[in-house]
Amino acid sequence: MCRFCWLLSALLAVILAVIVYVFGFLGTTRPADDGRTAILLTPAERNRVLAEMRTFLEAVQTIVAATASGDMGTASAAARRVARVNLDDVPPGLLRKLPAEVKGLGLDTHRAFDDLARIIENGANREQIFAQLGDILRTCTTCHAGYRFDIEQRGQ
Repeated sequence: MCRFCWLLSALLAVILAVIVYVFGFLGTTRPADDGRTAILLTPAERNRVLAEMRTFLEAVQTIVAATASGDMGTASAAARRVARVNLDDVPPGLLRKLPAEVKGLGLDTHRAFDDLARIIENGANREQIFAQLGDILRTCTTCHAGYRFDIEQRGQ
C-alpha cells in the first residue's frame, strides 16, 4: 500500500509541476505571423497592459524633457511614479497569461526606473541619466521585438 501512495504522490507532483510550468512560465501564447510570440489576452487585459506601456513611455518623455531643462525633481518624480509596482493590483488571470520572460522584463523595467530615480536623487549628470534611460529603452525594445498582444478568440 505504501508503494501505491508513493506512486500516487509522485504522479500528483508531476501533474502539479506541469500545471505550474504551463500557467506560470509559458503563458497563453502562440506564434505570430510576424515572427514574434503573440500573447493572447481579453480586450480588457490587453488595454491594461498597453496602458502600462504608455505610462512607461510618458515617464521617459517627462524624464528626458526635465533632464534637458535641469529640473531633476520632476525627472526623479516621473521615474518614481512608474517604479512602483503592486502585483496585488494585477489580476491573477492576466499574470498567468504572460510568459515568464515578459513578467521578468516588466519587473526589470520597474526596478530600472527605481534605480534611475535613485541616481537622479544622488546627483547624477545628464550622461548618466541618459545612459540609464538607454538601458530602460533596451528592455522595452527587447519585449516589443519578441512579443505582441493579441485578442484571444473564444474556443482557443
